[in-house]
Amino acid sequence: MDTALVWFRRDLRLGDLPTLHTVAESGARALGLFVLDDRLLKTSGGARRDFLFRSLAALDDQLDGRLLVVKGDPVDVVPTVAKKVSAEEVHVSADYGPYGRERDAAVAEHVDLVATGSPYAVAPGRVTKTGGEPYRVFTPYFRQWLEHGWRAPIDTGRATVEWLDPDDVKARRVQIPEPESDGCPAGEAAALQRWAEFCEDDLAGYEDARDRPGLDATSRMSVYLKYGNIHPRTMLRDLARRRSKSAEQYRRQLAWRDFYADILFQRPDSARENYDRRFDRIRYDSGPDAEEAYSAWCEGRTGFPIVDAGMRQLKAEAWMHNRVRMIVASFFVKDLHLPWWWGARYFMNRLVDGDLANNQHGWQWTAGSGTDASPYFRVFNPTTQGEKFDPDGEYVRRWVPELRGISGKAVHALKDGRPEDYPPPIVDHAHERQEALARYGEIKAP
Repeated sequence: MDTALVWFRRDLRLGDLPTLHTVAESGARALGLFVLDDRLLKTSGGARRDFLFRSLAALDDQLDGRLLVVKGDPVDVVPTVAKKVSAEEVHVSADYGPYGRERDAAVAEHVDLVATGSPYAVAPGRVTKTGGEPYRVFTPYFRQWLEHGWRAPIDTGRATVEWLDPDDVKARRVQIPEPESDGCPAGEAAALQRWAEFCEDDLAGYEDARDRPGLDATSRMSVYLKYGNIHPRTMLRDLARRRSKSAEQYRRQLAWRDFYADILFQRPDSARENYDRRFDRIRYDSGPDAEEAYSAWCEGRTGFPIVDAGMRQLKAEAWMHNRVRMIVASFFVKDLHLPWWWGARYFMNRLVDGDLANNQHGWQWTAGSGTDASPYFRVFNPTTQGEKFDPDGEYVRRWVPELRGISGKAVHALKDGRPEDYPPPIVDHAHERQEALARYGEIKAP
C-alpha cells in the first residue's frame, strides 16, 4: 500500500476531518504527524500552549499512541519524515493565516502538499461580491455567506484509514510536553461534550443571556474551534435542528469568525497595521504615564469595576466574556488613548482562545480602524456598560473581592464611596471621551 502523511495543525480531531476522507479514497495508509514549531510556540501564551499539549495528548490517545510528534522547522521536518516513510503525498487542512500560507508554500516546494477542507465553515476567499471583490462590511457578507452555504459534516474517525506505527519510523520523535498548569479539558471528546451541554442547557436562552457576563451563559467553544477539536459545520448542523432566535444568533457568531478570517486572508498586513490607513495618523499617548496606565489596565486596578473584573478574569482564567472584551478594549483605546496593538498583543499572550484574525480585528473594530468598525464616536461608558450588562453586580463581585460588600448594581458607580483598598478611577471618563472624539476628528479632517 502507498503511504500518506497526515500533518495535523489546527484540526486536532478525527471526526469530520476531510483530509482523512481524501486519504481513504486514495487507498493509502496514513502516518499522523504534528510538528512543534518554535516560531508558533514562542508567540503563544502559556495557556494556549498548555491547551495545545492537552489536545495533542487526547489525539494521541485516539490513535492508540500512534501520533508522531517531532520538533523543528516544518519546512525541513515535514519533507524529511515524508521521505523516511516514502509518502507520496502530505495531507493537510488548508491554512489561510499569514504565517501558515508562507510556511505551506515553502513546504510545497519539497513535497506534494494536498489541502482538503479548512478550519472554517466557508473558507476565506469563497464569499465575494458579484465582481469577485471581498466584502468589507459584515452584514452583506453574512447574507452571501448564508446563500453560499457549507458542506455537511463528513463521517470520519480513527477507522477511516489504516494508521502506521511511528515506532517504525526513524525520526526524532519527542514526547508531548506536559502542561504547566491545569485548564479546561481539551480534545475532540471534550469539545463534543461541551457543545452538547451548551445546546441542552444554555442555547435556548443564548439570545437574551449572551451579553450578561455574570450568568456564564456563553458556550466557551472558542478554544475548541481555535485548535480544531470540533469543526464549525458540526455545530452548524446541530444549530439547524433548532429553529430559534438563539440558534440564529449563534450561527451569526460563527459567521463573524469566518468573516474575520476572510479579512485577514485578503489583507495579511491588518494583523499588525490599521486596516483603515487613515488611522495611522491618530495620536496615541506614550511615555511613563502611558506605561503606568497600561500596567494598571493589565493588572485590573483602573478603578472602573467592570474593566477591572474583566482583566482579573483574564489573568485567572485565560479567558474573558466577549461583551467585557469590548468594554475593556474601548476603555484601553478611547479612555487611555493607547495603541490598539498593545492591547491586542496582551490579549494574544493571555487568552487560551487567542486567534489572530478574531483578536486583531476585534480590537480594530473597537478602535474604529478596522473593517465594519465601530463608529469613532461610539465610546463605551464603562460604568453604564457595567450597569446594563451586569445589572446585579455579580460579575464584578466575583472578580473584584474589594467590592463584595457592596450590593446590587451600586457596585458599578460606587456613588456612596469606595473601599479604601480599591483604587480611585485613573481617568475622568467624561473628559477622556471628549479627548478621544477630538483625536478622531483630527484624522477625519482633509
